[in-house]
Amino acid sequence: MAALGAPEIFDRALLLQRLARAVASGPADFLLARAAQDLGDRLALVTRRFNAILDFGTPGPHLASALAQQNPAGLRRIAPILVVAGDGSWRAEIPTGETLDAAPESFDLIVSALSLQFVNDLPGVLSQARRALKPDGLFLACLVGGRSLHELRDAMTQAELEVRGGASPRVAPFADIRDMGGLLQRAGFALPVTDVDTLTLRYDGMSALAHDLRAMGAGNALVARDRRPLTRKIFKIAAEIYARNYSDADGRVRATIEIVWLSGWAPHDGQQKPLKPGSAEIRLADALGVKEQKLRS
Repeated sequence: MAALGAPEIFDRALLLQRLARAVASGPADFLLARAAQDLGDRLALVTRRFNAILDFGTPGPHLASALAQQNPAGLRRIAPILVVAGDGSWRAEIPTGETLDAAPESFDLIVSALSLQFVNDLPGVLSQARRALKPDGLFLACLVGGRSLHELRDAMTQAELEVRGGASPRVAPFADIRDMGGLLQRAGFALPVTDVDTLTLRYDGMSALAHDLRAMGAGNALVARDRRPLTRKIFKIAAEIYARNYSDADGRVRATIEIVWLSGWAPHDGQQKPLKPGSAEIRLADALGVKEQKLRS
């Protein structure tokens, strides 16, 4: 269920059902594995130890397995369904809806990978994460970004227009990185940072891409989806459009995946504060450790 007042974009029960089916059939988890490695690299740049850690919503134990090496006793995991909770030494729980069931100021670090793009109330979840962090605690997460699968969206839309004279949403409206910094600030995070990692996957054809999406549990779970089954004719025309518009010289097709990274800190008096415009007390050249070059007229 979405929070009161939040629009219900995703059918949460269907999402969880498809995730369970994907895991039972053998999941495609290469994006999760990459996200776990990237998150570890980012945390390696933070010169502090986290004693109370929460992995929230990640659809696999990839992050938990990596974080358990740092402090297994202080790790808690809230998994979307039991079958992806993992069998590590951490304490795993299943959430009720999109609620982060945690006491205020409980954690030094909250992480999440490739899950938040499917929540109905992202501002609400970010606010919950902010309240669950101790002062000067870190929130670090990644989610699928707005340009992801734009090739598939375009091909499916054109094919449905050709066959049915109209198109229904087939690919989720993923978050735009331009909105993420504002959402972090709105949730009360200090020093918010967002960046994007763009991946180009290559497949033999659109059918192979669709297979991987099913194996990720990432099929169409929009509440506003068309309940009519996708016909073979529509899929065939879409695959032809995809191959015609988005293939490389070797005949393989491209699929864009944007991974948007978010980070923010729970406010604390000892944190660095941004200077007001025009109030800098040192020159940029001094800050960068380079010699200032004067312009010649």
